Amino acid sequence: MTHNRKAFTLIEVLIVVIIMAVLAATIIPQFSSSTEDAKRSTLDFNLHTIRSQIEMYKIHHLGQPPTLDNFARQMTEPTNAKGGFDGDTPYGPYIQGEIPVNPFNHSNVVAAGTGDGEVAGGAGWQYNESTGGFWPNNEEWWSEPEDED
Repeated sequence: MTHNRKAFTLIEVLIVVIIMAVLAATIIPQFSSSTEDAKRSTLDFNLHTIRSQIEMYKIHHLGQPPTLDNFARQMTEPTNAKGGFDGDTPYGPYIQGEIPVNPFNHSNVVAAGTGDGEVAGGAGWQYNESTGGFWPNNEEWWSEPEDED
């Protein structure tokens, strides 16, 4: 007499579930950390790019950095030697399109800051127009020690 077995036993199902749980517990944290790593890489790239373009702006404008009030416009549109938008505008744009979004808080708003901690208001970036200093405005940046450029 032969038995045709057409189902799994409870023990077999439990073993498969346990194996899947162990695999999930080891793989899922790696995906979540890779998301944070990607955000950090994007932030570092955008920060480096904007800082270097601010330096280029200063070279073209007799050492004067962009103003806070016109930062986005002065970085994304052609300007004259005084940073204005009328007449001969041979300089810029320094950034194509818009100011990049901070990947941690999804904002591209630039607010006044001094680079010594996060400023209120949800801006994506901090800018000090007297020095040309530029920093991200999110808790993740200020909570970790970081080598700045």
